[in-house]
Amino acid sequence: MSEALGNGELEASGRRHLVGTASLLALVALEIDQLSKLWVRETLALGESIPSEGSVRITHAVNRGVGFGIPASPPVSLLLSIAAVLACLVFYWRFQKFNSTLLNIGIAAFVGGSVGNLVDRIVHGHVTDFIEMGFSGGDVIVVFNIADLCLILGIVILEIFLIGAIVGIIRKKGLRYNPVTPFIVRRVAMRRTEKK
Repeated sequence: MSEALGNGELEASGRRHLVGTASLLALVALEIDQLSKLWVRETLALGESIPSEGSVRITHAVNRGVGFGIPASPPVSLLLSIAAVLACLVFYWRFQKFNSTLLNIGIAAFVGGSVGNLVDRIVHGHVTDFIEMGFSGGDVIVVFNIADLCLILGIVILEIFLIGAIVGIIRKKGLRYNPVTPFIVRRVAMRRTEKK
């Protein structure tokens, strides 16, 4: 005997489904990243490239810094990775009420990429990079990996989600509505009550 779900129960069920989907997508991104890095570490010597020349090639490289070769000490890069994942999860918690597919895909890509690089930092002490892009003259522009691609894709998708959410709120509340104003008003009111 099945009972009809109430509106709140149906909405909660939909959120659980999207959270499950986001988790699955993050795990898929993590798995693809880790398998590709394993293949590079097992197949290519450090510095070896396939093909040996070209503007885009697979090159075994290591990154001891932060993203895209920006230098940083190992503890700093480890803490930044953990902070990025935590910040992303707080962001997700804050905006999950929108029940958005874009939000879930963006969070999944970002978390999957962040955790992929975090696993490398913990296990190997560095991140394995292998997608090398450069000019035809041989100058390397950047070397990155699948996790970095997931991070960038996640950020772009989250930006699209945020713009859509802000536009939706402004349309709903009116053209003169500023989404930041309620936050500022609450902060000012809290400070006034604290001073009394």
